[in-house]
Amino acid sequence: MLVGESGSRKDSALRGIKKLLIAADYKTIAADKITKEKFLIDLEEGMDKAHDPDERFDVSKNAKANPTMRALFGAERSKEPAECLIYSGEFNSFLGHSNLEFIDLLTALWDWEGNYENRIKNGRSVIIPDPTISLLAGNTPTGISMAFPIEVIGQGLFARLMQIYSEPTGRRITFPPPPPPELTLGLVMMLKEIRIKMIGQFEIKPQAVIALDDIYQSWKDLEDVRFKSYSSRRFTHLLKNCICFAASKQENFINLSTVIEANSVLHYTEYFMPKALGEFGKARNSDITEKILKLLDKAEVPLNSIKDIWPQVSRDLDSSKQLSDILMGLQAAGKVDTTSKGDVIIKKIPPTWDFVHSNITVLPEYSENQVKADLP
Repeated sequence: MLVGESGSRKDSALRGIKKLLIAADYKTIAADKITKEKFLIDLEEGMDKAHDPDERFDVSKNAKANPTMRALFGAERSKEPAECLIYSGEFNSFLGHSNLEFIDLLTALWDWEGNYENRIKNGRSVIIPDPTISLLAGNTPTGISMAFPIEVIGQGLFARLMQIYSEPTGRRITFPPPPPPELTLGLVMMLKEIRIKMIGQFEIKPQAVIALDDIYQSWKDLEDVRFKSYSSRRFTHLLKNCICFAASKQENFINLSTVIEANSVLHYTEYFMPKALGEFGKARNSDITEKILKLLDKAEVPLNSIKDIWPQVSRDLDSSKQLSDILMGLQAAGKVDTTSKGDVIIKKIPPTWDFVHSNITVLPEYSENQVKADLP
């Protein structure tokens, strides 16, 4: 899930990727907005055909004359998985707000093996062979708090989401040039070759096995307790990342260099993940707290609570005393400091990259953000 404030160009990035996937004949993409029941029906019938406007069938005859898409294409009793990519630039448009039933369904399908059977509300039963669900979506920290009730923080779906956070770049391009046609064609051809060639089990080379074991044994949970469930599944995320990097190189094996590359990207991503959630939590003024922290983070000098901060939050709080209480809580939590004059400044703890089998400094994102994000 790409997460950032409005203006960080999440949707633009996602639209470009979707065009490439469609051009490369990846068609098993869920509808932009759908109910839980219709999602299951589409998944059973074959997501690639269920919402194709060119596919129309005569439904006036009896049911036997109108087989499901899977039966039509000979996949009904095969071992071919029912795959689906949930692709949404605005994830809340797809999921809705606090839709616990849909969240629970996605969590169940994520790691399901075998046939998934469900009797939906209209009395119809669906049988879905090996549902294989992927998700690529965009959201804002505020949107996350609207989409997910606070109870899901320690539950399944959050453990399965990698939240990729980015600040707005500040760059303005009035008329962005289209990507070079030869680059687009090259990416489309690469995606097609991956789809054709990357079949079967990946081999993990002996050096990679040793490195993966080192990483698994030395991994320490993220300090932010909201990611406790993610930390318990971190090794699974690493293995999936290794598969993605190997597949992108069209290699059916995972070697040491692939492990280092995947682990480096994962560590870099995890450093920014708490920002993706903002102050999402059970505190009564968590949204206002997030607003204050963003204000302090962007400030180049310490801010005065009354002169600089209060005008920004006066419409959200009943009194300046509430602001003082929030600032005291942030100071007690080690998130802000005060100067000798009583002004407030955000407390930044420089990260260390002393992780085994990783080399974050070679990432382009690291060099681009080293000064701006105060990275070592």
